[in-house]
Amino acid sequence: MNLRDIKKDIEYVVGAFVDDCALFLTVNPGKNADEIADLVDEAIDLYNNLRDKVNAPAEGGKKAYYNEIRKELLEKTDALYDRLSAAVKKGLEK
Repeated sequence: MNLRDIKKDIEYVVGAFVDDCALFLTVNPGKNADEIADLVDEAIDLYNNLRDKVNAPAEGGKKAYYNEIRKELLEKTDALYDRLSAAVKKGLEK
């Protein structure tokens, strides 16, 4: 695992989430647009925070440091996907 791979992972995972949000808004215009926009803002904040952590000097072992960043990425995007799923269900019920 190296720095380039972790940066690509962050970009891919967060980018996929933003794409999923955009797809929902495209297919269902006007449904939960504010809630989805808030989720996209949180995803962008997550992206920026993780990139800042990756670019900061690693404390201790680099492998453990990058594994923690990858773990944080997956946990937080899972939470965002759970909230997106709830918003989609709520939007489709209306």
